[in-house]
Amino acid sequence: MGIGVAIGVIAFRKISEAQAGLGAEGLNRAVARLADGVYDFADAVRAGMGERESELRTALGLDDAGSTRR
Repeated sequence: MGIGVAIGVIAFRKISEAQAGLGAEGLNRAVARLADGVYDFADAVRAGMGERESELRTALGLDDAGSTRR
């Protein structure tokens, strides 16, 4: 009987946590985490693109400042 009570308490806690996560606040937190992840990914891609552009300019012998452009 003690095991049944323990399982019931654990199940009740898990269900309560799941319901809290599904509410408006839980949804807002999930969307905020997703948005932060997307922004972090975009920043990493931009940094990688800048590094690669610098490498290509150096390899091709182009000016970094673009002084040959008019």
